Amino acid sequence: MSLAEVLKSGNYHLVDVREPMELEMDGSIDGAKNIPLGEVEDRKDEILSVEKPVVLFCRSGNRSGKALEFLQSQGLKDGYNGGGWAELKAHLEANQGTF
Repeated sequence: MSLAEVLKSGNYHLVDVREPMELEMDGSIDGAKNIPLGEVEDRKDEILSVEKPVVLFCRSGNRSGKALEFLQSQGLKDGYNGGGWAELKAHLEANQGTF
């Protein structure tokens, strides 16, 4: 399944890997769980236990890509790099889940 198909389905779990300070300054996407990149290794079970596709995002897509690579090495099968949060949020709002 592609990222676009996952987002269109509406059945996914959002994980924001930015730092809490960034969320306070810039905002986030409703319903997203914040697990900063530096905590992903220690909190991986929170993500690996999710029973639906996981879409990770950050400011630009770089940190979410690193988090995705690590999580896939730990067994994550259904994970996607959603890229930058502002672009992802705009697409979700404008297209009601389509990308």
